[in-house]
Amino acid sequence: MSSGRRWRVALAACAVYALLLALSLQARSALPRGEEATDVGRVVSARVDRTVAVRSAEDARRAIREAAAEGRKISIAGTRHSMGGQTFAEGAVVLDMKRYDRILAIDEQARTITAEAGATWADIQQAVNPLGLSVRVMQSQNLFTLGGSLSANIHGRDPSEGPLISTVRSIRVLLADGSIVTASRAERPELFRAAIGGFGGLGVILEATLELTADEVYEARTSILTYREFPQRFEEAARSPDTGLLIARLSTAPEHFLERMYMTEYRRTGLPLERGDRELKQDRAVELTRFVFGLQRKYGWGKSLSWSFQERLFRSEQGALITRNNAMRPESDFLEYRDAQHSDLLQEYFIPLDRYEAFVDGLRELLREEPLNVVNITVRYMPQNGESALSYSASEDRAALVLLMNEKRSEARIERLERLTQRMIGLAQSFGGTYYLTYQPYATLEQFRRSYPDWEELAAVKRNVDPKSLFWNEWYETYGSEERGEGR
Repeated sequence: MSSGRRWRVALAACAVYALLLALSLQARSALPRGEEATDVGRVVSARVDRTVAVRSAEDARRAIREAAAEGRKISIAGTRHSMGGQTFAEGAVVLDMKRYDRILAIDEQARTITAEAGATWADIQQAVNPLGLSVRVMQSQNLFTLGGSLSANIHGRDPSEGPLISTVRSIRVLLADGSIVTASRAERPELFRAAIGGFGGLGVILEATLELTADEVYEARTSILTYREFPQRFEEAARSPDTGLLIARLSTAPEHFLERMYMTEYRRTGLPLERGDRELKQDRAVELTRFVFGLQRKYGWGKSLSWSFQERLFRSEQGALITRNNAMRPESDFLEYRDAQHSDLLQEYFIPLDRYEAFVDGLRELLREEPLNVVNITVRYMPQNGESALSYSASEDRAALVLLMNEKRSEARIERLERLTQRMIGLAQSFGGTYYLTYQPYATLEQFRRSYPDWEELAAVKRNVDPKSLFWNEWYETYGSEERGEGR
């Protein structure tokens, strides 16, 4: 090869190298420039591009338009208490809805309230309590946003109520094309069914109109019983017209692990509200509760001590009068637990009542074989409701068991938790049960599709209203990604 030709080859090679380097730099510059986003569980995370504080519908519309022009996804966040990556995605623009929080209207005669998505249940309780009204369905904690609760289709402690969707008159949704539409059972019912419980994948829920109920005076009554006695007593209490609220707990104390229970019924008294303390109570004995929860997280004897404290508390409060609004207020702020290495994590299973005993036996055997640090287990009554496309109680009434676990966030421990969660989901499904999608996304694709067979219906609605999948998050990446075979 002549020297001239060698020179031309070298120049060509340099040009190719320069082109590859430029493309590499361009690719790097396209990577997310923001910060690591996570949630209260801190086991799922992603590096998002930026977070936009939404104070108006126009703020959200502008952010959507800009993200689409940049080829980015949109994720939607409230207080970030979902634990499965539902509030962020790699490289996404995150809409922070917490400042979009006005109470827009209250109709005392119709018993309805209209509020923006960033309003919390605490905001709503403050607004309706002076009017003698109460929320029909909400979580045990009131710090969550309305939009987040709608996106997860949460449920509560009133055994006569289904999930949150059962109390919703209508929602207003900002779609990918910038339009704002109303969805209800009569108007765009397919969007109503998909967006509530759709984890932010259909559009931005801007506001909702909810049905309220009357505030009432209840008498608290607690029974100590075994897990074998529980299903019949639980169903009787749930079906009684005298029961306003109902909650139970399953012992995690080593000496009666998953065997002993207590059940608290809040019974209607018919007394006028003036007979109860109508002032909304604040968290009670916060420091003591934190201390006891800390002992429960670390020691078996701490779990035993906590159970003993609870039994004494029940005896002292037996027959106490309390309003519905105060009975639905949180007892503590344990959800704000922070530790450098550990997280409080939740999983929830919905079990037919006639299979409850068998499920608990199977769960006890599983957890003795491969122990997890289960701090607390609450049990609620979940009436049948199939209105949401991703319904967890579509076929029958169920007991909802919520497991609070404390786990070290090491790679090995998280991998173990994922494997054990899949075993617990499999156990629930073997007894005709389902699991809740709001927590860690550890279910296999097969398990997800088995518990949520109407996923294809939601996916079809999403293709119609969001054809480019602008609205996205890590949960959708796990279970709804066509690029990954529509899930892992």
